[in-house]
Amino acid sequence: MVAAHDEGAAETGAPAGKLAENIAHFARTLRRAGLVLGPAATLDAIAAVEAAGIGGRDDFYWLLHAVLVKRHEDSAVFDAAFEVFWRPRDLTGRLIAMLSPIAPPRPGEPGPKRAGESRVADALAAPRREREAERRTEIEIDARLTVSGRDLLRTKDFAQMSAAELQDVRRAMAALVLPNDHVATRRFCADPRGERIDPRGTLRLSLRSGGDLMLPAFRSRRIVQPPLVVLADISGSMSQYSRIFLHFLHALCEKRRHVHTFLFGTRLTNVTHQMRHRDPDAAVAAAAAAVEDWSGGTRIADAIQRFNRDWSRRVLTGGAVCLLITDGLEREGTEDLGRAMERLHKSSRRLIWLNPLLRFDGFSARAQGVRAMLPHVDELRPVHSLEAIGDLCAALSGRAGNSADPRRYLEGPAARAA
Repeated sequence: MVAAHDEGAAETGAPAGKLAENIAHFARTLRRAGLVLGPAATLDAIAAVEAAGIGGRDDFYWLLHAVLVKRHEDSAVFDAAFEVFWRPRDLTGRLIAMLSPIAPPRPGEPGPKRAGESRVADALAAPRREREAERRTEIEIDARLTVSGRDLLRTKDFAQMSAAELQDVRRAMAALVLPNDHVATRRFCADPRGERIDPRGTLRLSLRSGGDLMLPAFRSRRIVQPPLVVLADISGSMSQYSRIFLHFLHALCEKRRHVHTFLFGTRLTNVTHQMRHRDPDAAVAAAAAAVEDWSGGTRIADAIQRFNRDWSRRVLTGGAVCLLITDGLEREGTEDLGRAMERLHKSSRRLIWLNPLLRFDGFSARAQGVRAMLPHVDELRPVHSLEAIGDLCAALSGRAGNSADPRRYLEGPAARAA
């Protein structure tokens, strides 16, 4: 819906005509796009327009922004929604733009979408889809012996999903039960129920009574979540899976402090800072923009060697868990790949290899790169579906069995069947 304010409202300072209804409709659109807004925010926006008036498009933008945007990460969605919803209806300006000597973009080469545009488009199209659904004829179907769409979505391959299904997967990843893994450090912290006596804490408490009363203080080992380091392959065969997995990593970054993300194709790129953005679409877009070789070739050995040389001592500390996402199809330098994997394995508390080729039942370690990497990983898991990522969360939390033992693929098909 394209809305515009009346000229009389700009002069008198009060919303005239249907401007109040349009502001309420705009607030509902933002709510569908993911902003946390209640009825009070809509009333505040209408009251703010009545009090301040509309001096211009920029004033109207910042007036609504100050009332409706409560979080910094919602600014991108608000910008996209405001640009679409409050489009000016200037016919003269459109004619000038059409007649100006600027080459329009080709139909087959659309520009990149900004963060939040897809969610705004879905939010604006939601009322129309609801009206179409109401006009459809109701048909009763016996679904007792069918499979729900949610179950099919959990097991479906990411590479075979449509755009709408990928959007549903991104929302489901945000609702996953994230890993709840904790390790005990060598440091101690004050704990009234601790098993060890804290000498310093005991003396500190005795100072309150001048040393006349000395009650024991206790301490226990500090429990923390270990750092999580991700090395994701973004070559042509892996870009689809890595892009979806970045949304899962964004959900992890909101719950954990130490999550380090590295992307590699022909070179290694650190995108940890980009993944800290609160908006998931903006975070993935910033990570993709920081990489120069997305969907290109791959050099697994060179990327892991550079990580071992430049980053391993910085991020693989405190019992870090390393996730390696690649298909392992390295044709050259398999000896260097084996040495690089050995050092990476020794530097990590756990090294988990996520390989989308495991979606095939007949997968076997025949490629030289796969055979060079398998002896140096602790677990080998698939990463092609939502169910596989859920199993990864269970494995990181320590609730998984020995089904991901990589030695099964080195011993042959008979060992996997057993």
